[in-house]
Amino acid sequence: MNTSNPGTLQNLEAAFGGESMANRKYLFFADLAKQLGHGELARLFRETAQQETEHAFAHFRLLHPELVVENPEALSQDAKDALLARCLELAIEGETYEFEVMYPEFAAQAQRDRDQGAVAEFNEQIDESKEHAGVFRTAARNFGLLAPVEQHHAGRYSQALQSLTGAGSGDNRATPTAGRWICKVCGVIYDPAQGDPDSGIAAGTPFEAIPEDWSCPICGTRKGNFVPYQG
Repeated sequence: MNTSNPGTLQNLEAAFGGESMANRKYLFFADLAKQLGHGELARLFRETAQQETEHAFAHFRLLHPELVVENPEALSQDAKDALLARCLELAIEGETYEFEVMYPEFAAQAQRDRDQGAVAEFNEQIDESKEHAGVFRTAARNFGLLAPVEQHHAGRYSQALQSLTGAGSGDNRATPTAGRWICKVCGVIYDPAQGDPDSGIAAGTPFEAIPEDWSCPICGTRKGNFVPYQG
Protein backbone atom coordinates (compact mmCIF):
# COMPACT_ATOMS: atom_id res chain seq x y z
CA MET A 1 0.00 0.00 0.00
CA ASN A 2 1.18 3.52 -0.75
CA THR A 3 1.37 5.09 2.73
CA SER A 4 2.13 8.48 1.17
CA ASN A 5 -1.58 8.79 0.35
CA PRO A 6 -3.06 10.18 3.59
CA GLY A 7 -6.64 9.82 2.41
CA THR A 8 -6.39 6.10 1.76
CA LEU A 9 -4.45 5.60 4.98
CA GLN A 10 -7.13 7.39 6.96
CA ASN A 11 -9.85 5.36 5.25
CA LEU A 12 -8.06 2.10 6.04
CA GLU A 13 -7.75 3.07 9.70
CA ALA A 14 -11.44 3.95 9.77
CA ALA A 15 -12.35 0.67 8.05
CA PHE A 16 -10.22 -1.29 10.53
CA GLY A 17 -11.93 0.47 13.42
CA GLY A 18 -15.38 -0.10 11.95
CA GLU A 19 -14.85 -3.80 11.27
CA SER A 20 -13.31 -4.28 14.72
CA MET A 21 -16.25 -2.55 16.37
CA ALA A 22 -18.69 -4.65 14.34
CA ASN A 23 -16.97 -7.81 15.56
CA ARG A 24 -17.34 -6.89 19.24
CA LYS A 25 -20.90 -5.63 18.72
CA TYR A 26 -22.02 -8.83 17.03
CA LEU A 27 -20.42 -10.94 19.75
CA PHE A 28 -22.41 -8.93 22.29
CA PHE A 29 -25.56 -9.57 20.27
CA ALA A 30 -24.68 -13.27 20.12
CA ASP A 31 -24.37 -13.49 23.90
CA LEU A 32 -27.68 -11.69 24.33
CA ALA A 33 -29.41 -13.99 21.81
CA LYS A 34 -28.01 -17.02 23.64
CA GLN A 35 -29.27 -15.70 26.99
CA LEU A 36 -32.71 -15.23 25.45
CA GLY A 37 -32.74 -18.82 24.19
CA HIS A 38 -32.28 -18.09 20.48
CA GLY A 39 -29.33 -20.31 19.58
CA GLU A 40 -29.74 -20.01 15.83
CA LEU A 41 -29.60 -16.22 15.93
CA ALA A 42 -26.61 -16.40 18.29
CA ARG A 43 -24.75 -18.58 15.78
CA LEU A 44 -25.57 -16.11 12.98
CA PHE A 45 -24.11 -13.22 14.97
CA ARG A 46 -20.97 -15.22 15.84
CA GLU A 47 -20.39 -16.34 12.26
CA THR A 48 -20.74 -12.77 11.03
CA ALA A 49 -18.45 -11.52 13.81
CA GLN A 50 -15.74 -13.92 12.62
CA GLN A 51 -16.09 -12.64 9.08
CA GLU A 52 -15.75 -9.07 10.32
CA THR A 53 -12.56 -10.12 12.09
CA GLU A 54 -11.13 -11.37 8.82
CA HIS A 55 -12.04 -8.06 7.18
CA ALA A 56 -10.31 -6.17 10.00
CA PHE A 57 -7.21 -8.37 9.70
CA ALA A 58 -7.02 -7.64 5.97
CA HIS A 59 -7.09 -3.89 6.66
CA PHE A 60 -4.53 -4.20 9.44
CA ARG A 61 -2.11 -6.11 7.19
CA LEU A 62 -2.19 -3.19 4.76
CA LEU A 63 -1.67 -0.73 7.60
CA HIS A 64 1.25 -2.72 9.03
CA PRO A 65 2.92 -4.72 6.26
CA GLU A 66 5.98 -5.11 8.50
CA LEU A 67 3.95 -7.60 10.55
CA VAL A 68 2.90 -9.80 7.63
CA VAL A 69 4.69 -13.17 7.78
CA GLU A 70 4.53 -15.52 4.83
CA ASN A 71 6.89 -18.22 6.06
CA PRO A 72 7.54 -18.21 9.84
CA GLU A 73 9.90 -21.20 9.58
CA ALA A 74 12.27 -19.17 7.39
CA LEU A 75 12.69 -16.43 10.00
CA SER A 76 15.70 -16.24 12.29
CA GLN A 77 15.10 -15.95 16.02
CA ASP A 78 16.20 -12.30 15.85
CA ALA A 79 13.63 -11.62 13.13
CA LYS A 80 10.90 -13.31 15.18
CA ASP A 81 11.85 -11.31 18.26
CA ALA A 82 11.79 -8.09 16.22
CA LEU A 83 8.24 -8.84 15.05
CA LEU A 84 7.06 -9.56 18.58
CA ALA A 85 8.78 -6.42 19.83
CA ARG A 86 6.93 -4.39 17.19
CA CYS A 87 3.62 -5.89 18.34
CA LEU A 88 4.40 -4.91 21.94
CA GLU A 89 5.39 -1.39 20.84
CA LEU A 90 2.04 -0.94 19.10
CA ALA A 91 0.17 -2.38 22.09
CA ILE A 92 1.96 -0.06 24.54
CA GLU A 93 1.36 2.90 22.23
CA GLY A 94 -2.36 2.16 22.06
CA GLU A 95 -2.88 1.58 25.78
CA THR A 96 -0.80 4.65 26.68
CA TYR A 97 -2.87 6.82 24.34
CA GLU A 98 -6.01 5.51 26.01
CA PHE A 99 -5.03 6.39 29.57
CA GLU A 100 -3.10 9.59 28.80
CA VAL A 101 -5.34 11.19 26.17
CA MET A 102 -8.53 9.41 25.15
CA TYR A 103 -10.22 8.48 28.42
CA PRO A 104 -9.18 11.64 30.32
CA GLU A 105 -10.74 13.72 27.55
CA PHE A 106 -13.86 11.56 27.57
CA ALA A 107 -14.10 11.79 31.37
CA ALA A 108 -13.73 15.58 31.24
CA GLN A 109 -16.54 15.81 28.69
CA ALA A 110 -18.74 13.56 30.82
CA GLN A 111 -18.05 15.83 33.81
CA ARG A 112 -19.17 18.82 31.78
CA ASP A 113 -22.27 16.88 30.77
CA ARG A 114 -22.80 15.89 34.44
CA ASP A 115 -22.96 12.22 33.48
CA GLN A 116 -21.45 10.62 36.57
CA GLY A 117 -22.01 7.10 35.27
CA ALA A 118 -19.91 7.82 32.21
CA VAL A 119 -17.28 9.56 34.35
CA ALA A 120 -16.92 6.46 36.53
CA GLU A 121 -16.71 4.20 33.48
CA PHE A 122 -14.03 6.30 31.76
CA ASN A 123 -11.97 6.61 34.95
CA GLU A 124 -12.12 2.84 35.38
CA GLN A 125 -10.91 2.40 31.81
CA ILE A 126 -7.99 4.77 32.49
CA ASP A 127 -6.84 2.48 35.31
CA GLU A 128 -7.29 -0.65 33.20
CA SER A 129 -5.40 0.83 30.24
CA LYS A 130 -2.52 1.77 32.56
CA GLU A 131 -2.49 -1.81 33.80
CA HIS A 132 -2.54 -3.20 30.26
CA ALA A 133 0.32 -0.91 29.18
CA GLY A 134 2.29 -2.07 32.21
CA VAL A 135 1.73 -5.71 31.32
CA PHE A 136 2.93 -5.13 27.76
CA ARG A 137 6.01 -3.26 29.03
CA THR A 138 6.75 -6.17 31.36
CA ALA A 139 6.44 -8.59 28.45
CA ALA A 140 8.84 -6.49 26.39
CA ARG A 141 11.30 -6.35 29.29
CA ASN A 142 11.04 -10.10 29.81
CA PHE A 143 11.82 -10.78 26.15
CA GLY A 144 14.96 -8.69 26.56
CA LEU A 145 15.96 -10.54 29.72
CA LEU A 146 15.37 -13.96 28.23
CA ALA A 147 17.39 -13.43 25.04
CA PRO A 148 20.77 -13.85 26.79
CA VAL A 149 19.38 -16.86 28.68
CA GLU A 150 18.60 -18.62 25.40
CA GLN A 151 22.04 -17.63 24.10
CA HIS A 152 23.54 -19.20 27.23
CA HIS A 153 21.53 -22.38 26.64
CA ALA A 154 22.66 -22.54 23.02
CA GLY A 155 26.27 -22.13 24.09
CA ARG A 156 26.05 -24.95 26.61
CA TYR A 157 24.47 -27.25 24.05
CA SER A 158 27.19 -26.37 21.56
CA GLN A 159 29.86 -27.22 24.10
CA ALA A 160 28.14 -30.50 24.92
CA LEU A 161 27.93 -31.38 21.21
CA GLN A 162 31.62 -30.60 20.68
CA SER A 163 32.52 -32.73 23.66
CA LEU A 164 30.35 -35.57 22.41
CA THR A 165 31.76 -35.53 18.88
CA GLY A 166 35.32 -34.74 19.87
CA ALA A 167 35.26 -31.56 17.82
CA GLY A 168 36.20 -29.28 20.70
CA SER A 169 39.58 -28.10 21.91
CA GLY A 170 39.54 -30.57 24.78
CA ASP A 171 38.73 -28.09 27.52
CA ASN A 172 35.11 -27.00 27.38
CA ARG A 173 34.88 -25.88 30.96
CA ALA A 174 33.07 -22.60 31.36
CA THR A 175 34.97 -19.68 32.84
CA PRO A 176 33.46 -17.17 35.27
CA THR A 177 32.28 -13.87 33.76
CA ALA A 178 33.16 -10.97 36.01
CA GLY A 179 30.21 -9.28 37.67
CA ARG A 180 27.43 -11.33 36.09
CA TRP A 181 25.23 -13.70 38.10
CA ILE A 182 22.75 -16.30 36.88
CA CYS A 183 19.48 -17.47 38.44
CA LYS A 184 19.58 -21.20 39.24
CA VAL A 185 15.80 -21.42 38.84
CA CYS A 186 15.05 -19.77 35.47
CA GLY A 187 18.50 -18.92 34.07
CA VAL A 188 18.05 -15.14 33.87
CA ILE A 189 21.40 -13.35 33.98
CA TYR A 190 21.96 -10.27 36.13
CA ASP A 191 24.29 -7.86 34.36
CA PRO A 192 25.52 -4.98 36.54
CA ALA A 193 25.98 -2.84 33.43
CA GLN A 194 22.20 -2.88 33.00
CA GLY A 195 21.01 -3.33 36.58
CA ASP A 196 17.30 -3.89 37.15
CA PRO A 197 15.68 -0.44 36.80
CA ASP A 198 12.15 -1.80 37.15
CA SER A 199 13.09 -3.02 40.64
CA GLY A 200 14.95 0.15 41.57
CA ILE A 201 18.41 -1.30 40.88
CA ALA A 202 20.36 1.30 38.91
CA ALA A 203 22.74 0.45 36.09
CA GLY A 204 26.24 -0.05 37.43
CA THR A 205 25.07 -1.71 40.67
CA PRO A 206 27.20 -4.79 41.46
CA PHE A 207 25.27 -7.90 42.41
CA GLU A 208 26.75 -7.86 45.91
CA ALA A 209 25.23 -4.42 46.53
CA ILE A 210 21.69 -5.46 45.66
CA PRO A 211 19.39 -5.56 48.73
CA GLU A 212 18.80 -9.04 50.11
CA ASP A 213 15.04 -8.75 49.61
CA TRP A 214 15.50 -8.30 45.85
CA SER A 215 13.98 -11.06 43.72
CA CYS A 216 14.51 -12.40 40.21
CA PRO A 217 12.59 -10.24 37.69
CA ILE A 218 11.44 -13.32 35.77
CA CYS A 219 10.62 -16.10 38.24
CA GLY A 220 10.57 -14.15 41.52
CA THR A 221 13.03 -16.37 43.38
CA ARG A 222 15.23 -14.83 46.08
CA LYS A 223 18.67 -13.33 45.55
CA GLY A 224 20.28 -16.32 47.26
CA ASN A 225 19.37 -18.51 44.30
CA PHE A 226 21.79 -16.65 42.02
CA VAL A 227 25.32 -17.92 41.44
CA PRO A 228 28.29 -16.42 39.56
CA TYR A 229 27.72 -16.74 35.83
CA GLN A 230 30.16 -18.87 33.88
CA GLY A 231 30.00 -18.39 30.17
